[in-house]
Amino acid sequence: MATPPPPHGPHPYAQPYGPPPVGSHPPPPTAPHPQQPADAHPQPPVGPYDPRPGQPPPYPYDRQPPLHPHPYPQPYAAYPGCRLCGARPAVQATVRGHQGLFLLMRFLSRSGMFCRSCGLATYREMSANTLWQGWWGPLSVAITPVTLLMNLGPRSRFRKLAAPVGGFGPSLDPGRSLLRRPVALLFLVPMALVVLAIPTLFVLGAFVEGAGIGQSPTLAIGDCVRNEGDWKDQDLEIVDCGSADAEYKVTRRLNTSKDVCADGELLADLTYSPDRMTISCLAPAR
Repeated sequence: MATPPPPHGPHPYAQPYGPPPVGSHPPPPTAPHPQQPADAHPQPPVGPYDPRPGQPPPYPYDRQPPLHPHPYPQPYAAYPGCRLCGARPAVQATVRGHQGLFLLMRFLSRSGMFCRSCGLATYREMSANTLWQGWWGPLSVAITPVTLLMNLGPRSRFRKLAAPVGGFGPSLDPGRSLLRRPVALLFLVPMALVVLAIPTLFVLGAFVEGAGIGQSPTLAIGDCVRNEGDWKDQDLEIVDCGSADAEYKVTRRLNTSKDVCADGELLADLTYSPDRMTISCLAPAR
């Protein structure tokens, strides 16, 4: 009676993942990457990745290609647009203004992103209004030039921008330059007053000094005077000796330290002597 073959083939005790049978050729070992350590885990091949819930990516996320690359680069897409029209490019700036209201004053400002056209239009409008509204106050006379100088910084940044593109509305019209606007020319009125006031003061000062206005008169012996003040703060005025206004008469001058006035005479201040160093004696005229 013949013996039946074993139920598991010629190798009844072979393991499912054991060594291959004799005569078969095992697959060649995979060589490690030249830049990868020999004991590192093999990396799966790089290919398109279709993310699914609960499935890890076959390679790190930092190596994933962009899902929606931009075929056409947009240089200003990452920057916010103008606050007035939405156009790009735009720059952050603050334009200032000032109003002088005699005893009060107002500080004005507009901040945000501005394109070239809207920025220049805002700068010229606020600076032009400041030129004729900012002078009418004691402190505003000094604050207005400072405000105009501070606006030169935003103006320079606006002029460096390229022409605005895109946006949800039209850009503002910059209009005429600042010095070509009729409203801005009103600042010439206070400037002309200041320029004319300086030489006028010099002329008045020379006239007053030459005419002797405000100066003490020089007393000579024999002059009659009238005192408009007290004797601590004398205010002597030369008058006619025959008039009723004559109160005192200059009798002599004390040229040396030994000279003295007579009894009953008063002393005039040094400001009434020719050399501002001698004292005149004043005797009652009656």
